[in-house]
Amino acid sequence: MKKQFHQLTKVAISVALTLFFISCDKKEKSDTPEEKMNDSIVAEHADTKLKPAGPAPEWGTSIKPEMQVVIEKLATLGGKPIETLDAKEARKQPTPTDAVKAVMADNNMTMPVPLCDTIGKQIPITGGTTHVRIYTPKEGASPKPVIVYYHGGGYVIADIEVYSASAQALCEQTGAIVVSVEYPKGPEKKFPAAHNAAFDAYSWVVKNAASFQGDPKRIAVAGESAGGNLAANVCLMARDKKIMVPLYAVLVYPVANNDMNSESYVKYAAAKPLNKPMMSWFVKNYLASEAQAADPRISLVKANLAGMPKTLIIGAEIDPLQSEGKLLSDKLKEAKVDTEYKLYNGVTHEFFGMAAVVPEAKDAQALASKNLKTALGL
Repeated sequence: MKKQFHQLTKVAISVALTLFFISCDKKEKSDTPEEKMNDSIVAEHADTKLKPAGPAPEWGTSIKPEMQVVIEKLATLGGKPIETLDAKEARKQPTPTDAVKAVMADNNMTMPVPLCDTIGKQIPITGGTTHVRIYTPKEGASPKPVIVYYHGGGYVIADIEVYSASAQALCEQTGAIVVSVEYPKGPEKKFPAAHNAAFDAYSWVVKNAASFQGDPKRIAVAGESAGGNLAANVCLMARDKKIMVPLYAVLVYPVANNDMNSESYVKYAAAKPLNKPMMSWFVKNYLASEAQAADPRISLVKANLAGMPKTLIIGAEIDPLQSEGKLLSDKLKEAKVDTEYKLYNGVTHEFFGMAAVVPEAKDAQALASKNLKTALGL
């Protein structure tokens, strides 16, 4: 009888998790408070061995099996090529985050209880307001350091919900408050709208950290892809506008150049989930002209990088942006910036938030969190 009860309990939990994922995918996004959201995917599943259904793809023969499982799952979710759509349709397509959730559901991998509470908030920026999600550790003394986080999506697609796993992980693993920033996107809001909003949000955090238990003297920035570019720009804008420069920057496969004939662009032109045609599409939608791609705010390798804080750049091997991430690291070092560069082999763009299923993501999150804790005095 007891054995049957345990079996029924396992089934009930599995069904509940499946319904949770379905409801998350179907619900409308809103700006309502989000204290009860369970979006942590940091759990370990050591007993689960993920095996790809087919051979490694031609565009990524070195791909790790867990990474390949996610990419295979993404292909089954019915998405259309982003570069063939308008922005509104592109934003409705399945995401790598959806693929991770589906892989977890397929393998009965449970979602752990989050160690950070979340709440949504509208904050003022130039010309209006934007939405932030504040992740606060449930334990630890206050005031806590703050990490201002910027999501990816080519300045056109995705949002703080799609990248919630990364923000939650940084909060849980550092013990710092994480403020995940939403920002305006192209083509509705062209360059430099996202860049200006990113800095405005950082400025708001500096001025208002104490209102949410944060320490205004201990602030770092982090971001992925387009968000990595925004995080770096925030540091440079803070330097130029003479406000507090972040103590540390984590830039995960950042947009940093306008050379689409670089070694990695050529080698991984057809990679998934990011390829060369998608990057061209992002440029077309966010920038007023291709010439703007040479602006040092987009092509960070052309910027004056002196005065940047200590920086960690995390790269993915199977990624068109791999070359520019390494080049940015070299340029930072030339500018006498204390810089660490770490390339993760066998993984693609977007891997960082996939710690629940991709071991390299877990390692990358641990490295970022260790460096942030040191910089923030944790």
